[in-house]
Amino acid sequence: MSPPTDARRGAHDTEVVVVGAGPVGTVLAILLAQRGRSVTLLERWPQPYPLPRAVHFDHETGRILQACGLGDQLDAIIEPGDVYEWRNGNGLPLLRFGRTGPGASGWPQSSMFNQPTLEHLLAERASSLPGIDVQRGREVVALDPGDTGVAVRHRATPTGAPGAGADDEQTTRAGFVVGCDGANSAVRTLIGAHVHDLGFFYDWLIVDVILDEARTYDPINVQICDPARPSTAVSGGPGRRRWEFMRLPDEPRDALDDETTAWRLLESWDVHPGNASLERHAVYTFQARWVEQWRDGRVLLGGDAAHQMPPFAGQGMCSGLRDAVNLAWKLDLVLTGATGDALLDTYQLERMPNVRSVIDFSMQLGKVICVPDAAEAAARDELMSAGVVEGEVAEIPELPGITDGLIDRTSGLAGELFLQGTVDDGSGPRLLDDVVGAGLRLVARPGAARDVDPALVAWFSGVGGAIVEVGADLADPLQQYDDWFTRHGVVAALQRPDFHLYGTAATAADVTRLLTAFRADLSGDAHS
Repeated sequence: MSPPTDARRGAHDTEVVVVGAGPVGTVLAILLAQRGRSVTLLERWPQPYPLPRAVHFDHETGRILQACGLGDQLDAIIEPGDVYEWRNGNGLPLLRFGRTGPGASGWPQSSMFNQPTLEHLLAERASSLPGIDVQRGREVVALDPGDTGVAVRHRATPTGAPGAGADDEQTTRAGFVVGCDGANSAVRTLIGAHVHDLGFFYDWLIVDVILDEARTYDPINVQICDPARPSTAVSGGPGRRRWEFMRLPDEPRDALDDETTAWRLLESWDVHPGNASLERHAVYTFQARWVEQWRDGRVLLGGDAAHQMPPFAGQGMCSGLRDAVNLAWKLDLVLTGATGDALLDTYQLERMPNVRSVIDFSMQLGKVICVPDAAEAAARDELMSAGVVEGEVAEIPELPGITDGLIDRTSGLAGELFLQGTVDDGSGPRLLDDVVGAGLRLVARPGAARDVDPALVAWFSGVGGAIVEVGADLADPLQQYDDWFTRHGVVAALQRPDFHLYGTAATAADVTRLLTAFRADLSGDAHS
């Protein structure tokens, strides 16, 4: 793919400036560059952060990473987390949920990983795309918006400490700016976005360990709901383990954030300096908050810059990558002129309800876990343990889909996450996106789209869409799509590039209506 031309950039140095080269910013840059967009990625730290942070992603996130070109590399860096069990301080099971095998997106329901390893793969992918200019050691100091773009002023941070830059201020002019620069976002501060804070605070000691010899953990992930010390023990990716220990009331934070304390708390797990190395220990304050305005003209926010949540559902990074995949295709269509920038108003409209529900779910889990009172914990244990059946594992609940925005409200499945199944084009069974590419897709039964007006098909192709018929030349070896179409009584599904359904068609005649409605929504003003 050749770099965007100067003519396309117009008066801008780049089409999009993404601030923050963590997973969210890098994924957004990759998704834009793969669509031919020019991106400047500014990161205030000279080098990637070398220590673990996030350790979990779900099946939808797996598909997003697959769309970034990492599909062939993910299996080597993940450890599937099939079961997540909660126990009380005496080992009594209180809750057990999970699922063996792939989720709806074709990837494990839960994958445990090491973030620096993933970030290395993302950085390699970004460096392979000519449309991305990565500038590390640059901190953004001002944003000067105009009618057609934003001038981003930034300077060097040679010591790696934000605010300690040299007097070498530079300006990069872009059509849009996206702040993916974390919980202490400079972009958020510069646009004056108000943060809504729910006041949900807990301090936890995070301890990442590399064991000298491999061990088998069954279950692989466990939550210890012990009022004496609520704790978590999970995989940190292949060869790694993570423990988390809650700070107790009246316990000094400094006393907890200590290497000696970390080893002392690991003793009961038979983990000590003789059989393991301590990769990191740090006390984090878990928070629940979101920004009330994700867009200010041509400046937008994503990831931790827009929202933070407790880690109990493992959805922090996942939520940020959902932001990136939702925003990337919309920015692309706006930049191509296929639609007006009012489409960008659907970004927060679609993502905010999902984020708020995930924050609420994470808080509810936290309220169950973070109980230091023995009597309250005993009552909880009695209630929860009564619902546990030996040998049974509850399904991991699916997150809510899109309820408002660019969806066809006449379709009952509009906004839901769509299936990625296994297909075969004659070269062997593979996931659908590996065969037809990720993007805007009308996935249909054979012949369902045969009578669509060629002009409508041409328009659909012009905005990046493709019609994919599953069941004929593209075989459905596991009958996943046939079962899905039959179960829902439809013949076609219009999947957006973020893998959520715009809508479905019940009959072949309805396919034309579905595509026509999508065209009207993109070209008109009815986006909300």
